[in-house]
Amino acid sequence: MTDTTLTAALNRRNEGRPPVWMMRQAGRYHSHYQMLKRYNDFITLCREPELAAEVALGPIHDFNFDAAILFSDLLFPLEAMGMGLRYDPGPKLDFHLRSMADVARLTGGAQRASHMQFQADAVTLTRRRLRADKGLIGFVGGPFTLYVYAAAGSHERAQDALAGLENGVYAAFNDKLLDLLAHNMALQSKAGAECVALFDTAAGEIDPDTYGKYVVPVLADVLARFRKLDAVTPVTYYSRGTGPAWWDQLKGLPFQCLGVDWRHDITEVLKNYSDRWCIQGNVDPEWLHLPLPELETRLREYFARVKALPASLRHGWVCGLGHGVLQRTPEANVRRFVTLQREIFG
Repeated sequence: MTDTTLTAALNRRNEGRPPVWMMRQAGRYHSHYQMLKRYNDFITLCREPELAAEVALGPIHDFNFDAAILFSDLLFPLEAMGMGLRYDPGPKLDFHLRSMADVARLTGGAQRASHMQFQADAVTLTRRRLRADKGLIGFVGGPFTLYVYAAAGSHERAQDALAGLENGVYAAFNDKLLDLLAHNMALQSKAGAECVALFDTAAGEIDPDTYGKYVVPVLADVLARFRKLDAVTPVTYYSRGTGPAWWDQLKGLPFQCLGVDWRHDITEVLKNYSDRWCIQGNVDPEWLHLPLPELETRLREYFARVKALPASLRHGWVCGLGHGVLQRTPEANVRRFVTLQREIFG
């Protein structure tokens, strides 16, 4: 397999320009996606591997990102477990986990991973069409984030899911989820993903103590299960709304890259954590809605601060946003972000 700037950074040995990609780089802001969406609903775009690959490749061809990411949705494991899934326009499940009786309706385990084969097929087709020097990232939702959706339906109602942490619902859910999730990750890595991202976007909805008690042990468990299936593929862990009080509890877990959101000074994160993990992030996605001259001024200052650091601190930096590209982001701003990053870092 060709060594890419992404794989070099994930192994903290990149000597040249840092790789750049963005969460949700293939999505509603992009005219290529909008064209495909005219003729296909969202679930079809995800479930048909040829279409999913086409969506994922669009921003590579248009903006020259250094990595593509599987185009899919993190909730499909819940569908595989029997919760149903539709979009109207946001995700809707057939029921939520309010009690142990609801958990009993779920079917979990490694055998359910076969229901995720469409994601692996999309990875295979994307890798086949992707230039050898471009990276490819797979992804799944973190167990806690999937639980919040299963119990409450959205991040906004995460507090409604917390009772399940104490009454056994969360633990029973994870008993059915974790083998499915680990095998889903392995399907993607074996299909050609050079990295698998765990997106724990609900993690910041709970305090660090609750996170340490309920989230970290389950993360350790699912990563250990994945490592038994795949000992080498790098894993990125991104948890929105968290910080050092959360991250410091992750020491020793078998993942290689920490994704950080826009609330943190990237230079301080690199100084404090680049000896432990590759660091991914973390420009504020709202910046991409600014007038282009103002965006460029902010990016030049941001990139200059990173470039002023010792080169050794940048060997494991993956440049991007602190969360996903927002709807109605001007394509010209995304394009300028990538070209300016290339100009500055060479």
